[in-house]
Amino acid sequence: MEFDSTQPIWLQLVREFSRRIVAGVWQNGSRIPAVRELAAELQVNPNTVQRAFAELERDELVRSERTSGRFVTDDSTRISALRRQLAADAAQQYTSRVRGVGLSLADAQSLLAERWDDHDRHSQPTSDAAKG
Repeated sequence: MEFDSTQPIWLQLVREFSRRIVAGVWQNGSRIPAVRELAAELQVNPNTVQRAFAELERDELVRSERTSGRFVTDDSTRISALRRQLAADAAQQYTSRVRGVGLSLADAQSLLAERWDDHDRHSQPTSDAAKG
């Protein structure tokens, strides 16, 4: 993960960990890797990871169990709401940028549809084993 030097790292970690939750990388109710493990993986201070987790706990996306570690919430409604919020934020950024370069709504939708299709084509398995 590359960090943006204009924003606090812990806040960027909140966004990354939220993305992992809504994308299912960290599934509902599953145990999350330990602070030190994530700090080593991301090459950040463990206190920075801890601060990100504190924010996720405040938002009730993560719960801490004293002897077992941290877990993703079991609340699928909360995760769905987060997914929708992250998508709405991305849509707002996209809208602002394409309007800023003078693109029409129809052209913006067309461009988005093209990229959507490109992503689908590139993410499908191509090996013979996957086809069979």
